[in-house]
Amino acid sequence: MVGPRPLDPVFLTYLLSFVFLGIYWNNHHHMLQAAQRINGKVLWANLHLLFWLSLVPFVTGWMGENHFAPLPTAVYGFVLLMAAVAFTILQSVLVAEQGPDSRLTAAVGDDTKGKLSLALYMAAIPLAFVNEWISDALYVAVAIVWLVPDPRIESKLKE
Repeated sequence: MVGPRPLDPVFLTYLLSFVFLGIYWNNHHHMLQAAQRINGKVLWANLHLLFWLSLVPFVTGWMGENHFAPLPTAVYGFVLLMAAVAFTILQSVLVAEQGPDSRLTAAVGDDTKGKLSLALYMAAIPLAFVNEWISDALYVAVAIVWLVPDPRIESKLKE
């Protein structure tokens, strides 16, 4: 039986991060497409999101090169958590700018998937020090939740 190859953790971490960045890219695109007005708050919130996403390559490399060791796995989760917080802030600022009767406000709704993601990230970070595989499984679970296309905004854009 052949064991794991040395580059497997590096590749798996890269793949997971690529999926997350793709999810952010798509959801960001749809959200801004639904917006009719942008203001300075939106631009700063967008930059805040970009900052956290710019850290993904660093933590991806660190976690993969250290074969999912507890500290890099927790820091990876912290960066994902902060990106999710930043996305939530951007979404809130955009919704406020669009108004209560906007397509975006209707599409976002109660944002159950967003709240679930934040909760899973918050659980995964300390769990990395108990068993890093639990954290990794939670990160994969969040990705799976978001991989299923979110029809809320697209359906509102078609209206």
